[in-house]
Amino acid sequence: MQSPAHLFLQKSQGLIESVQSQIPAIQTAADWFAETILAGRMVHLFGSGHSRIMVEEMWPRYGSFPGFHPIVELSLTFHNQVVGANGQRQAMFLENTTGLAARILRNFDLSKADSALIISSSGCNVVPIEMAEGFQSIGMKVVGIVSQKHADVSISRHPKSLKLTDVCDLVLDTGAPAGDAMVKLDHLETPVSPGSTIGGCLIINAIKAEVAARLTLAGMPPFVLTAASTVGPEKASELFENAYDEHAHRLSDLYRNVGQKSQSTEMKS
Repeated sequence: MQSPAHLFLQKSQGLIESVQSQIPAIQTAADWFAETILAGRMVHLFGSGHSRIMVEEMWPRYGSFPGFHPIVELSLTFHNQVVGANGQRQAMFLENTTGLAARILRNFDLSKADSALIISSSGCNVVPIEMAEGFQSIGMKVVGIVSQKHADVSISRHPKSLKLTDVCDLVLDTGAPAGDAMVKLDHLETPVSPGSTIGGCLIINAIKAEVAARLTLAGMPPFVLTAASTVGPEKASELFENAYDEHAHRLSDLYRNVGQKSQSTEMKS
């Protein structure tokens, strides 16, 4: 008999195959994101709940580079308390609050030259859907990452019953099953060990590699956060400083004209 660990790894191998089958779509996403970064703008990243893991997987961490703008709301993603103040019940309630996305986007001077990546396993919670709607209303390309089998059987909380897949220009699938958990055990009614994070991180890093290749080919090789064990402490420090400085400069453009002109996110909210 296979052990539970073997079963999980076997299922995970299937996620690799699922992501591999989507390489053409991953390359399209990379085309859009590279175009945004080469234009001096940023790719906006958003995920509520555990989907924030994919946001942080893209940037900043080793092997990543500037050009991505992580939007992580603590009220939607701070799970450490579990119960009590700042608990999970509140976070799950807030991620289905209509209008919150518009208030988040009100903080930024967005452009149709930007692009966006929204992650939601079920694709059914209100805030990620309304974030995608807000980005699209400005004219930017929006890529969604969902677990398609899970999204297909989930019920949308959106007032118009929309799902994230309805408001994205391109959708990528983690390959995880409905319900996310992948391992069924004897004498345990409910499965364990989710797969969406694995599939999501595979997609994130596949996109990252493709974008880096495009930036380099265009003559703008990125400042990649790299360990001292790879390039030596002096070079690693130089790369980190350059990457953080570039991120700061790009970010400053997102605040430059806030409040000085009518913002599409408010009009569409």
